[in-house]
Amino acid sequence: MTQNVIDNETQAKLDAFIKEEEGDSNDYKGFLAKFITLVAVGMSLFHLYAAYSIVPTQELRVIHVALVLFLIFLSFPIASRFKNRLMWWDVIFAIGSLLIAYYMLSNADDLFDRNTFPTQFDVFVGICLILMILEAVRRTNGLILVTVTVLFLLYALYGNYLPAPWTHKGYDLDRLVGYMYMTLEGIYGTAVDVSATLIILFTIFGAFLQFTGAGKFFIDFSFAAMGGKSSGVGRTIVMSSFLLGGPSGSGVATTVTVGSVAAPMLEKVGYEKNAAGGLLAAGGLGAIISPPVLGAAAFLIADFLKISYLDVILMATIPTILFYLGLFVMVEIDVRKYGMKNLQFKAAETAWQLTKKYWFHFFSLISIVVFMMLGFSPIMSVFAATIVSAFSSMLREDTAIIPWSWFKGKEPFWSGLYKSNLTKALAAGSTGVLAIAATCAGAGLIVGTVTLTGLGLKFSAIVIQYAGGSLLLTAIFTGLVVWVVGLAVPVTASYIICAVIAAPALINLGVPDFAAHMFIFYYAVLSEVSPPTALSPFAAAAICKGNPYKTTLQTWKYVAPAILVPFMFVLDKSGVSLLLMGSTTALAQADWSQIAWISFTAVMGVICLAGGLQGWFIEKTNVFERVVMVASGVALAYPANEADLLGFAGFGIVLLTQAFRNRRLRRLSP
Repeated sequence: MTQNVIDNETQAKLDAFIKEEEGDSNDYKGFLAKFITLVAVGMSLFHLYAAYSIVPTQELRVIHVALVLFLIFLSFPIASRFKNRLMWWDVIFAIGSLLIAYYMLSNADDLFDRNTFPTQFDVFVGICLILMILEAVRRTNGLILVTVTVLFLLYALYGNYLPAPWTHKGYDLDRLVGYMYMTLEGIYGTAVDVSATLIILFTIFGAFLQFTGAGKFFIDFSFAAMGGKSSGVGRTIVMSSFLLGGPSGSGVATTVTVGSVAAPMLEKVGYEKNAAGGLLAAGGLGAIISPPVLGAAAFLIADFLKISYLDVILMATIPTILFYLGLFVMVEIDVRKYGMKNLQFKAAETAWQLTKKYWFHFFSLISIVVFMMLGFSPIMSVFAATIVSAFSSMLREDTAIIPWSWFKGKEPFWSGLYKSNLTKALAAGSTGVLAIAATCAGAGLIVGTVTLTGLGLKFSAIVIQYAGGSLLLTAIFTGLVVWVVGLAVPVTASYIICAVIAAPALINLGVPDFAAHMFIFYYAVLSEVSPPTALSPFAAAAICKGNPYKTTLQTWKYVAPAILVPFMFVLDKSGVSLLLMGSTTALAQADWSQIAWISFTAVMGVICLAGGLQGWFIEKTNVFERVVMVASGVALAYPANEADLLGFAGFGIVLLTQAFRNRRLRRLSP
């Protein structure tokens, strides 16, 4: 039913944005392409095996990093002029990564025992590994993250020369290198552990959904369910972004996939091109906070806090609803604001017809949560969900991950299997994780530095001191820190850096650790709206032929109602109701009336902010009404009875003035 209407020039721009997020990999042909595909398939199969069987933690992390480096050096050129050419240095780097892994695994126990006093050869190997990781980060994520990582390493080496309170006792090169790769605290710490288990498995799962046609079904279903009238186009963007973004966890990919279909419809019903791009980008960004996958940083939250991933999904539920509620209110106001044309968009099939054919895609989407609720671990849940996705796809010939014709012997055994969607999904699962895995390995160097030097506690004390002990000011400063860091590095790296240096400030002032980490995660996602990391708005601008910077501003407008959501669950203890108390255990003993009330006031706050920021509600708002609605939204966002009363009073005044003016205009109209 849906079809891509993007021209070749725009498609090239979109590919560039996706490559900027995931890295600009080589496009080999022939033997090299097949070799890299088979290595990627092997890597996915190894991690699926590790999910089902028992692979020692130390071995799994070392092998994971080695395979990631091996594929990056073969797949990503050292510079753009060497694109699609495998150079001798790439081969040396790739083989070197495997040799380092062999050295570590063959000397595992002795190596880890002597991390405090490494031999000179240990130090040489460690330096080579650190340099390789920095080069892999540069190839996949660019120079900014490399620069940030190097600055942290320099702090570990020379921070003892800095004045108080930034100073530390100082560490020599041997001690630093030994700590970074001969323990499970640096390179092979939490970030790589999550990358080697949850992140890659969820990436494989997302690839299986993509190659079994689930993505196309979610878009078609959204258009059929919400389509029809012109007012349904905006709702369709929101719904399809949520359904498609949930399993993908990628803002740019979701923006491009939905936008390639929806952009012409947005133009036809009357959306200004920058506003259309802003809506697409805002919907795409929601993918990073949407269950069941969320972004890669969500898996890190579970590991940092030592909680179940099901608890992270639980915490993200209401904030995700509030985010998309804000978008829904904004698009409803758009219908009035832009005077949208009353056009009809006929779907080829109804939502019910699509559901009867492809119902199993919905089960694939929710199966992870179902398995976790049945008591499976997150790793086993995503493993089982991937298997379910593969087998359920075989119910129909047009979604089969292995062609029915292959089973009937109509295709050659090996070449048919190689060309199947199963091979493509397994390969995409590994290649799709390379940029994130490199980020996690690089972030391990940052976390290692923070842990070794105690920088997190120092930074926390400084922030609290500047804030004068005020929780509100500390939250504002923390949000600004996350935003500034997020301008330079991707969401995953932004979360990791801020989780270890900024979260302690909030926790020391009494904010529950899970609320502090969700605060940082949420703002790390929202920082993606601003250049130079504003890849989703830039991609949306390319699709809608708009101005990238104006589109970015429009994206800010659409996500603005959600900006206050993180403050709701850190400024007052009752605010954790929006995170469903942080765990299934605490939720079982919670006061549901309080959860309902806090959620209701948050909903009303989002609606007020949406109306105030749009400058429109029932009718176009005047300056007084806009100010009152924004102030009411802020008041309702603060979880306190007095603030709620002020917020409802302000909202009531605006409703009365708007209703009165609307009635008067109707009387005056002929």
